[in-house]
Formats: sequence, structure tokens, C-alpha cells
Amino acid sequence: MPDPASSRPHRYVVRGARLWSGDPAHSALNSADVLIEGDRIAAVAAELGPLDAEEVSGADRILLPGFVDTHRHTWQSLIRHMSTDWTLPQYFSGVRGVLGKAYQPEDMYAANLVGMLDALDSGITTIVDWSHNNNSPEHADAAIQAVFDSGIRAVWAYGNSNDEWLPVSAVPQSRDVVRIAEQWFSSPDQLVSLALAPRGPQFATREVTAADFGLARELDLPVTVHVGDGAWGRSRPLVWLNEHGLATARTTYVHGNMLADEEFDLIASTGGALSIAPELEMHMGHGTLSTLRARDRGIPVSISIDVCTSVGGDIFSAMRALLAGSRYLVNLEALAADKAVDPLPLTAVEVLSFATQGGARAAWLGEQTGSITVGKKADLVLLRTDTYGMAPLNYLAGAVVESGNPQLVDTVFVDGKIVKRDGQLVGHEFGQVRRLAEEARDRVLGRAGVTDPGSWQPSVYAAPEGE
Repeated sequence: MPDPASSRPHRYVVRGARLWSGDPAHSALNSADVLIEGDRIAAVAAELGPLDAEEVSGADRILLPGFVDTHRHTWQSLIRHMSTDWTLPQYFSGVRGVLGKAYQPEDMYAANLVGMLDALDSGITTIVDWSHNNNSPEHADAAIQAVFDSGIRAVWAYGNSNDEWLPVSAVPQSRDVVRIAEQWFSSPDQLVSLALAPRGPQFATREVTAADFGLARELDLPVTVHVGDGAWGRSRPLVWLNEHGLATARTTYVHGNMLADEEFDLIASTGGALSIAPELEMHMGHGTLSTLRARDRGIPVSISIDVCTSVGGDIFSAMRALLAGSRYLVNLEALAADKAVDPLPLTAVEVLSFATQGGARAAWLGEQTGSITVGKKADLVLLRTDTYGMAPLNYLAGAVVESGNPQLVDTVFVDGKIVKRDGQLVGHEFGQVRRLAEEARDRVLGRAGVTDPGSWQPSVYAAPEGE
């Protein structure tokens, strides 16, 4: 006779953790037990009592929903930090004009694997991989395989080849995404799902944009699209999208800095969401952060890393940048008007919710993850508090946002499986992954003719005349 216990899903119980659940039903629990059964959160209570489950200690730990990064060009992980001192036009020239086309499929795999593991290591359990260097079907397949191999929950957003992306593009989008949908994403229950990342009306002609969005409708895919970033963002892209019936509730808009108030009204009225990359936007001159204009209209706000060629890959730094940058704008206005700011316009609790619940909604996964809620997927993070920088622990959200860092991420669950334990990723050997990434980096830089990546300053990209 088969053993009934052998067919039962694995069970974990996290005991005695300080809880930040993102769910009002559990907001009053300072110490909590959380039962994980299979891939789901099965119970949350102050004390669950004896259970037939593997125990995970929550002592000196904050238990959080897994973080969600709603926009990262993960393929750029091989060229990490190279554009830290570049302008936005230099980024287009260097990354698009030189480096992107130097990638081969094996380089896409290495980049995505090290990038996904970087995200998991810092407590990001879900990522929207804005993959826009798919220079051949083999490039796309390698990038997708790495996402699956990493163990992260992801939305893989198909976003054209390098040559299709140089703005302003009149090159039609490849239809290889049709094959990809059939080959890789035939099951609705898998850990990685598919979206489309078209160039949009800022970076492609209007005719091409209409065709790209039409492809998303044909395949019934959600859309993530850049709007309002930098000088290109003054063209009122949301007005055009809305006039052509392309602004929908299944669209997440990235950046939004230069959008007019009317355009934020359109996002709110059509049910869209926003992905903000605060540190990158301030570095590269995208414009003022759009946090408060979106939040005040009830638009779901989320946080992203964007390009780790310029900034770090952890969500803690992004949360701090969002909180400080948004407050800075309001403080400047108050000083100019000789007024005092009271109360502050944005709280740590709100920013933490953007990084969890807001991210899940912007990634079209709000019913599955983003809070510690019974029945949702068990995507969880245990954050250490037994350190000098966290003790004594007083205000949980303030401690996470202002003192959190990847080294404090002790345990990470994705889909009910432990992917990081006792501060170490499970199932991946760092030395092996680092060698894979370094060898791929050397190949890419060699093909591109870049001998000193730390001092290379590419020329400034200029769009074709007349655009």
C-alpha cells in the first residue's frame, strides 16, 4: 500500500516571527506562526500549536511578503555598473549601439542566471524581466531557460531585439513571441509567465506601436511599456495610446516622470499600474519622480531596479531612493513657499507596500502573491534583526526600508520552496555562477572592443533627424 504521507505536500511552519503581512487581517500580530503547505500559505496565527511540519525559526526575524521588482533588464547583468557615470543618451549609445549586439545566446543565459540569483539573494521573489535583447530565437530561449533554472517567480516580458530597439524605430516587432508562447508558456500554472514589452509611442513609430500592441491582443498578453522618461516623454504618449484604445487595465507603465496630469488621470481611469525606478530615474535625468501623482489618483504604484548597468540590484536601495526622492520634491516646494511640511507626504509603510502588494498588482499577480494572506502563494522573506543596525527594533517598516540590505535576508521562500536558507542561496554554487558570468562578460566586451569597462565613455546617442 502507498504511504499516504508520501503524497502529501511538504509543510513548513515559521515560528515566532515579527510579522509585516501587508494584510489588514494580520496587522496586529507582533509575533506570529505561519504554516506553509505545498505552494500556499495555509494558516497565520499568533500561535498555531503542535504541527506535523518542518520548523523554521522566526526568532529575531521579520517575516515579510517577498519583494516584487516590476521592471529589470536582467540581460544587462553582465555589464553591471558600467554606466554608473553615463547619461541617458550615453546609455543608449553604449548599451544599444555597442554592447547589446555583442551578446550571443550563451551570454544571455549567463546574464539572466546571475541577475535572477542577485534578485533572490536580496529577497525579491518575483521579477518582471524586461527582456529586450532577443537578437535571435536562440537568444530568447537561453534567457527564458535561465529564468526557469534560477527558481524565481517571474513574468518574462518579450521586448524585441537590439536592432529593433534603437529609437525611434520603424522596424516591425518580430513574431517569434508566438513560438515562445506555445513552446515555453503553454501552462497557466507555471512559475514563469509571459507578457509583451513593446517599445511604445516614444521609441517606435505610431504605426509600429499599433502593430506591437495588436500582437499583445492577439496572444492575450499583458503589456509593460516605457512612458514619460526624459525628453522623449514629453510627447504625451498616454493621450495617443488612449485615443487608439491601447491604454487598458492590463498595462503597466514604466517611469512616468514627464507625463502630464491629464495622462495620470488616463492611467487611473483605464485601470493601469505604474512601475517607478527611483534611483535610476534620478541618476539619468528622467524627470521628477511620479510617486505622489500616481498614489494620489489611486494608481497601483510599484518599484523597479531598471538597469543594473547603473544602479544596484537590491530593492532596499530602491525603496530608500523612492522615499527620500519623493519627500525631497515636496520639501523643495515647501521651502520655496516658506512653509513647513507636516505631515510628511509619504510613509515607510506605503513604500513597503509598493515593493510588495503594489508590485504584485503591477505584475498582474495580485491575487497570487504580494501579502501574507491565507490561500496566496508562499513567497516569503525572513529578515534578520539581530544586528547592530536593527537593534533595538521599534518601527518595522522604518527598519526594513531604512536599514534593510541583502545581507540581512536570512531565508527566502518562493512557491513554498526554500531558495535561500541561513543567508545562503540553495541549489546554486556562487563560484560556478560567477565564473559563468565573468566568462560571458569577457566574450561580450571582447566582441565589442571594450578593453577598460570602468573608464569607457561612449558617445552621446542622437535620434535620427526629423523624429
